[in-house]
Amino acid sequence: MERSKGLAHCRLMAMMFVVIAVVSGALIIGALWGAYGHLGKQLEGFLVAIAGGALLLSVTTELIQPAIEQSSVLHAMAGVGAGALVFVFVDRLIANKMGEDSGGGLLAAITLDGIPENLALGVALIAAGPMEVAALAGSILLSNLPEAAGGARDMRDSGWSKARIVAIWAVTAAILSLAAIAGNMLLDTVSESTLAIIRSFAAGAVVASLATEVFPKAYDEDCQWAGIATAIGVILAFTLGSLGAG
Repeated sequence: MERSKGLAHCRLMAMMFVVIAVVSGALIIGALWGAYGHLGKQLEGFLVAIAGGALLLSVTTELIQPAIEQSSVLHAMAGVGAGALVFVFVDRLIANKMGEDSGGGLLAAITLDGIPENLALGVALIAAGPMEVAALAGSILLSNLPEAAGGARDMRDSGWSKARIVAIWAVTAAILSLAAIAGNMLLDTVSESTLAIIRSFAAGAVVASLATEVFPKAYDEDCQWAGIATAIGVILAFTLGSLGAG
């Protein structure tokens, strides 16, 4: 009995660290690509639109819907509104300090929706199976990598040193990883209503970031294909989600 519990615990920890590695790795690889590699504007716009499509689906199926089921429509919508307000405030603050096209907006988007989302993610992993973990990791990779690449490239174009850019995104990856670990270890006993607030806040930040950062950037840089890329993102996210559900 004790041995089976130990094996289950080891499997849980292994799955958690796989997802955390994907969260961190996607941001760091994206930052390295944007800072040191060649990322054309059209390609960046296309990739960001794919990320937006993936987020568009996940914000409803993985954040808002579970939040409503765990609490109520009123509480979930209050959380969404709060998340959007905080994101817009921080995004505007970053724009004033760093400039509109500095890449700070995408950094704020990933951080503000990522922290509460990864807290909830850590809790979700407690009962997740291997296929669900694979689907979740794929969705995270799909959205984080192009956003980090685009944000890093904008920072580079604004005059930031490449080493500083990568360092900032590495710190962001570490913060999100710690959030997932904290969610897994500290929030497994909290009430469903508390988790609903966390999820809905993250959803609000995602919605605001899609409207102000992700889709405008995608359209400006790749207007002809942004709609197709968004649809591809939705298709890929839905496919990964179906894989996890199966």
